[in-house]
Amino acid sequence: MRYFLPMLAAGAALSMAAAAGAADTQFKLLVLAMPNKYHYEYIPIARASLEQLARLHNFDLVYTNRPDSFEGDLKQYGAIVLLNTAGEELNPAQRTRFEAYMNGGGNAVIVHRAMIAPKDGWVWYEKLVGRSFTIHPIVQTAAIDTVDSNFPAAYGVPQRWMWSDEWYELTNPYKVENHTVLKVDESSYDPTRIWPGQVAHGMGAEHPVAWYRTAGRSGQGRVFVTTLGHNAEMYRDPQYLGHLMGGIWWAATGKGQRPAAALKP
Repeated sequence: MRYFLPMLAAGAALSMAAAAGAADTQFKLLVLAMPNKYHYEYIPIARASLEQLARLHNFDLVYTNRPDSFEGDLKQYGAIVLLNTAGEELNPAQRTRFEAYMNGGGNAVIVHRAMIAPKDGWVWYEKLVGRSFTIHPIVQTAAIDTVDSNFPAAYGVPQRWMWSDEWYELTNPYKVENHTVLKVDESSYDPTRIWPGQVAHGMGAEHPVAWYRTAGRSGQGRVFVTTLGHNAEMYRDPQYLGHLMGGIWWAATGKGQRPAAALKP
């Protein structure tokens, strides 16, 4: 018994320390990352990188490939990340829960393929994302320009950034207000280079690849969208992870954005 009591006390101390550690984290993040035909190799790499970011930046991470995670208590999450996982993966009940979460002031991060939605398949989600996908040329190296250097998703990348990705062509059929963070310079790649039988034209001088907006019934929800993140190795790249983390940080907390007035002399 004399040996058991100290062990019991030590176990209780560890439990209390674990509880205190959980309470000390900044926010809790839910990441839904499901495999699909074009994106599956990224999953273990992205998970390891996001777990490292969670340790580095002191937030709790729930990483899953199960859409039934949307059937639980979503209010516990500072933000929900759809990582290469389109909203169509959610069934009607799960969609309703997600809508309620966002309308209640929840926040979302939409990454790469997650923004692609069948036209009129879930109009609420198309409006949430803010822009609609049409087509993309083959993966090419291009130059990305920073449009809003005051936004956290731009802090981890240079003013002009060399990157290789699928350069999504986009429309805005619902006239949603978006704030562009990064755009791609179409003169630095060939927007028409695509597979036989398909046609791409590019978008011209204004070709966004990352943006943010407010959402939800109250307008208090935050949404960050990046079209970048096609290849698995990207989820090991420090600049890309800095870009992604900046968007997560802002979405989950609303912090980090530098007021434009702060730049004035």
